Amino acid sequence: MDQAAELVAFYDDSYSRQGAEAELYARWRALGALGKADHVVRLCHRADRFPRSIVEIGCGDGALLSELHRRGFGAQLSGFEITDAAVAIARQRPHLHEVARYDGEHLPVADDTYDLGILSHVLEHVPDPAALLGEVGRACRAVVVEVPLEANLSARRSSKRAGAAEVGHLHEFGRTAVADAVDRAGLRVVTELDDALPLAVHRFFADTAAARGRATVKWGVRATVARVAPPAARRLFTVHYACLCVPA
Repeated sequence: MDQAAELVAFYDDSYSRQGAEAELYARWRALGALGKADHVVRLCHRADRFPRSIVEIGCGDGALLSELHRRGFGAQLSGFEITDAAVAIARQRPHLHEVARYDGEHLPVADDTYDLGILSHVLEHVPDPAALLGEVGRACRAVVVEVPLEANLSARRSSKRAGAAEVGHLHEFGRTAVADAVDRAGLRVVTELDDALPLAVHRFFADTAAARGRATVKWGVRATVARVAPPAARRLFTVHYACLCVPA
């Protein structure tokens, strides 16, 4: 319960920022939503799934749902979130069917209410990932999960671990740990992908020409390694991993 309370407090603070800082992080979330939406759509197409009703658990300010709406993916888009501040922002998006607060563990809906559930960068923040994944699997006919794979050499550095802890990461996932959580949730993986992230993401917080140059080189190296040797990429640095799951 202490971890849950800390998580709510962390996100209440994050979504209550004002002024230039709030605008910066809103743009950051909108940029991240582009890649997340790419992953959702790509996985669903691979699995021949074209959901009409979609719910995102941990929807934040609704950026990902808005991007799916912009692409015409899903007729009815809803979200659940643990903080009042994020719910208030997401509810300002008129194209979202419903945005509601939930307790972080239980969804107040019947079994198979939605065609697709989305857990994008949520499981690394919660005390029991398999339990939440199982609850989403109960409420949805299929689930897309996305997490950063932080069980790698780069992410083991003390500065990286401190940064992950600062943004509320409780778990350092590898593909095996994700597969274990999926299995314990009573689901199975249908299709999967991983992504070293686009150049715009790597350069977003670079505020000088030198910083942008370093970010560009870093992106080039990671993108190349991820393309030619995905297992090596996962061992060396953090990639974002996404999979589509259905009941086992």
